[in-house]
Amino acid sequence: QVLLVESGGGKVQAGGSLRLSCAVSGRTFSTYAMGWFRQAPGKEREFVAAVSQGGGITLFADSVKGRFTISRDNAKNTVYLQMSSLTPEDTGVYYCAARSGILRTTNDAYESWGQGTQVSVSS
Repeated sequence: QVLLVESGGGKVQAGGSLRLSCAVSGRTFSTYAMGWFRQAPGKEREFVAAVSQGGGITLFADSVKGRFTISRDNAKNTVYLQMSSLTPEDTGVYYCAARSGILRTTNDAYESWGQGTQVSVSS
């Protein structure tokens, strides 16, 4: 089990940008594939992006392709989600998650979760 702590959320106007960070405890960060998910009010949590252990492979939801990037710094035990051209539809609580093994895009594939950080985009 690892501890994940997200930060960087906030309020932004449509068209703006935010960078989320997720700090992960433990010495085994580089063995985990990392994902970002989000949950809008009244909706189920959905996949946003994921990055492989070495950072060379990334996956994105169609809704964020071309606007969001995911990266990681294994020396700092941190994964990032850079979000740009934000729209009100990007509003929600953003969670980072860790899993052993190859990349997956489903909630139940991830073993450890952070507490989430709120992102609010106004029009």
